[in-house]
Amino acid sequence: MTSATARAHTNIALVKYWGKRDSELMLPQTDSLSLTLSEFYADTRVEFSNRLDHDELIIDGQSINGKGLKKVQKVLDLVRKMSHIDLAARVESENHVPMAAGLASSASAFAALATAASTAAGLNMSRRDLSRLARRGSGSATRSIFGGLVEWHRGIDDLTSYAEPIMEEVDFPIEMMAILLNTEQKKVSSTLGMQHVVETSPYYPAWREVVAADMQKIKQAIDKHDINEIGHIAQTNALRMHALNLAADPGFTYFNDATLKAMHAVDDLRANGTNCYYTMDAGPNVKVIYDRADRNKIQAALSPLFGADNLIVSQPGPGTVLLDQE
Repeated sequence: MTSATARAHTNIALVKYWGKRDSELMLPQTDSLSLTLSEFYADTRVEFSNRLDHDELIIDGQSINGKGLKKVQKVLDLVRKMSHIDLAARVESENHVPMAAGLASSASAFAALATAASTAAGLNMSRRDLSRLARRGSGSATRSIFGGLVEWHRGIDDLTSYAEPIMEEVDFPIEMMAILLNTEQKKVSSTLGMQHVVETSPYYPAWREVVAADMQKIKQAIDKHDINEIGHIAQTNALRMHALNLAADPGFTYFNDATLKAMHAVDDLRANGTNCYYTMDAGPNVKVIYDRADRNKIQAALSPLFGADNLIVSQPGPGTVLLDQE
């Protein structure tokens, strides 16, 4: 009987991948680049035991079966194969982030699962290999193995598709503020949404070119510590990603009225001299990118509109850590 517990933080893509070319290996259509966040994370404990006759998954105290359990078992089966063990596992995860609301709960969950399961099974994996393992559960989880600013290489196969940090200890004052508008589960999952877009959006070929150009530009902006340019690239990239959804057949959107209100509020702040930019993933919640020195002004402007309790400030967060091992 062996167990381990790991903590992993969510990440928000500044340049997004939005589309897989291999759904089994979770290989993306494009590269991507993200910021790991300090405030949202998952703690996951994995125990392999001969006292169990089947895998068990408990999330926030609730027993999970069906599709959720199968996604976890996919990672567990890979770990069992690599470690040559044939034991059932009990997985207990505590999420400090709303699930399926566009706040990257799957990224933190599967990065923590990969780290805890591999450790509990006695594997001593490099962070690159952990990144590859986490990817098999959730594409964005490949980036949550690392802290700070992280690049995911699309690669050409399982071995070459992994993430690595660009700047793990972020040494300039970039922050991200999440505006929590709706933390309910989204109607169109990321997996189904991006698959539909790849198959039906006429603009998808151009998206690959957009991402390639944005990756070059944002890495240059990071080198210069240019928060305004990073924010501008992230906002433009997010809008173009969501344009793919609107142009699909049938079209769809993750936005709601509050999303548009938040987008306009950020644009108004910038038009009036406060540099800040937004990004959105597969959900209605808006994330604001800005220089830490402007935090108070941004909070003062957004609090009356959305409520101070719904504004969550995050610093660049750390990579996955092992909390305990038995």
